Amino acid sequence: MPELEVRPRRLRWFFLAVVIIFVLILAIGTVLRLRARHQLHDTTAAAAILTVAIVHPGGMAADKLVLPGRIQAWYAAPVYARTNGYLQHWYADIGQKVQEGQLLADIDTPDVDLQLKGARAALATRKAQRNLAGITTRRWDRLNSQNAVSQQETDERRGNFAASEATENEASAEVGRLETLSDFKHIVAPFTGVVTSRATDIGALIAAGSSTAQPLFTVSDVSRLRIYVSVPQAYSARMHNEMTVDFMVPDYPGRIFQARLIHSSDAVDPQSGAMLVQFVYDNAESLLKPGAYAQVSFTFPETNASGAVRIPASSLLFQRAGPTIATMDARHHVKIQPVTILVDFGTELEVTGLTSESAVINNPRDDLRDGDEVKPQESGHDH
Repeated sequence: MPELEVRPRRLRWFFLAVVIIFVLILAIGTVLRLRARHQLHDTTAAAAILTVAIVHPGGMAADKLVLPGRIQAWYAAPVYARTNGYLQHWYADIGQKVQEGQLLADIDTPDVDLQLKGARAALATRKAQRNLAGITTRRWDRLNSQNAVSQQETDERRGNFAASEATENEASAEVGRLETLSDFKHIVAPFTGVVTSRATDIGALIAAGSSTAQPLFTVSDVSRLRIYVSVPQAYSARMHNEMTVDFMVPDYPGRIFQARLIHSSDAVDPQSGAMLVQFVYDNAESLLKPGAYAQVSFTFPETNASGAVRIPASSLLFQRAGPTIATMDARHHVKIQPVTILVDFGTELEVTGLTSESAVINNPRDDLRDGDEVKPQESGHDH
């Protein structure tokens, strides 16, 4: 009998243990499913939050600008022939320094020489005819005073004398024209400088007045040089006379030269969107050459009295109210705020309405609205 009572107790404990284990398994499974559901919900909610790139505004504008420039001589004159003939001799070659009025070449002009000789002979004839007409006129004036000849005949002699004077003047002008042409056989330097080109040689045919004729010489004044730079419109207001710039040339790597602004076109080219400015460089040492390329560096004073900052152009939103910027507040919510564009630098904008601490959303979506929650992703550096 005692054994029969022990067995039901063991069975009850066994079933109780099984029930407890089953309940624990159900509880653990339920907890795991609930946790997985919460994790899935959190993951889905996190995925629904837009990830945005955050940039921070920088200074008002780049304080340095590097632009290409072209160096030109202070004066450059192509020297053409003004008379026909053959080059007899040249006296200056490329690279040679010449003084104003120095002889560069002589042209043999046989045609002009013969024409000048004939014109001088014709002038001598006209002078003889004028002298004879003058003597005749004076004689007829005396005869007319004595009533020996008629007034008509006297007036005719006076007319012949006036005509002779006119033909003499005409012949004298022709002699002067040919003498001027003859003087053009001597090619001289128009000013002190350097011969930078020579496009003729002894015996070459010289044809004056041809539209296809090349200059015989080119003389350049390189004591000073002009440097022309096309400055973008965004920087045109910062150009002023007497401002200095640094520039470099490939001839002297690492060496910095300085030039001074003397003139600007005060007009923006509609095709390039740039303003042409002219600098002058004192080339007393004759280091630089006209026609060379230069890399010109502009350095502007860094002032920010207007409270402007610089942001990427890709962060701009265009809405009905005008240009706006999407920023993120401390709770990671979007705030849309208007800005005023001062200068457009292409990839960058100088604006007011922001501070250097503002968290600007770069490349914002058009459907961003005030209060939207976002997840920031720093760009890794301030703009």
